[in-house]
Amino acid sequence: MNVKAIAAVLCMALAATAGAETIVDVSGVGNRKFTVEVNVGNQMFAKCLKRNLEISGLFVIAQGGGIKVTGDGAAITAEGGGKRLTSNTPFNDDKSARMAARRLSDAMCSAYGRQKGFALDKIVFLNRGRQQAKGAAVPGEICMTYPDGLDIRQLTSDAKMTVFPRWKNDGESIFYISDRNGSPQIWEMNTSTGRSNRKWSFRGTPAGIAVSPDGSKVAAILSFQGNPELYLLHGDSFTRLTTTPNASEGQPTWSPDGRKIAYVSNETRYPQIYVVDVATRQKRRLTSKGSQNVDPDWGGDGRIAYITKRGGSQVAVMNPAEGDSTAELVTEVSNWEHPSWSRDMRHLAANRDKALFIIDTLKDGDKPRQIFHASGNWISPCWVK
Repeated sequence: MNVKAIAAVLCMALAATAGAETIVDVSGVGNRKFTVEVNVGNQMFAKCLKRNLEISGLFVIAQGGGIKVTGDGAAITAEGGGKRLTSNTPFNDDKSARMAARRLSDAMCSAYGRQKGFALDKIVFLNRGRQQAKGAAVPGEICMTYPDGLDIRQLTSDAKMTVFPRWKNDGESIFYISDRNGSPQIWEMNTSTGRSNRKWSFRGTPAGIAVSPDGSKVAAILSFQGNPELYLLHGDSFTRLTTTPNASEGQPTWSPDGRKIAYVSNETRYPQIYVVDVATRQKRRLTSKGSQNVDPDWGGDGRIAYITKRGGSQVAVMNPAEGDSTAELVTEVSNWEHPSWSRDMRHLAANRDKALFIIDTLKDGDKPRQIFHASGNWISPCWVK
């Protein structure tokens, strides 16, 4: 399925799922919802706004809602609860209407829920192709979308193994691993222009990367000196951070202050999450519950989201200072993979069953919502940081 066809499928899916919900008000610990009635002239604006308000976890779309969104063109207002917000962004086609709706959704999240909106925060992910042949690498292309599942765009067309898309702190560039030149290399791409350049080449296979919070360094799992180990890449230099000759490391993620890196290692036979101090190279183990703990993502508020296997895969959230003894399970058992924090530090993107979902981590939050419905094997979401 080509990108235009995918986009068409996504638009139809949104139109089919954007109807008003029957719930009028929900009260709970930290999860009060505001009712919103949307009555605007542009139908694409209305559908996109409804979708983004609902996935924020703060709003319910309902006739007679306490907040009224009315108007058309560049004169759309949201009014209620003593607040009045105006969308001053003009639009003249469906794409610009969706962008204007996302901006208003983020403004409403901030004004009413005092929660950072994420409607404009892009997600990169992989469409992993079918297995070509036994033992052959599975190609995958990097794509990008907004959390509402619209305006999906394919970023790479290498027809090669492409993995680990990770955002840089500028919100425009990503790093990723591709063997487009015959061997795995680390590349940087500007997602607006589509231009990419090779950053590092190594013997062996890079098995995971993460960009530091300030964008100046990359943590990478490299095997050019033997078994996969954690390295720090900075310009033309590199520093080895782990030494585990009888184990393999993977899946690095940076702490918000850039001083530590969490990663996965099987040095105790089963995959578990560890953390290493970048300056001292001192490490400690964070997880022990469950048969394996993988896919860590360190959020801006200091918590780590990860996958824990306890009779089945679940998404969990922990405070790394306390380890997984106080970890909270935020999904039911399924085949979850690759959680990635939103900047609101309430929601996660993750994949299961070849589809992408948004997960509300509040105890009384919404059930996971599928971002879009389209044929493919959609995995490894990474929300802009």
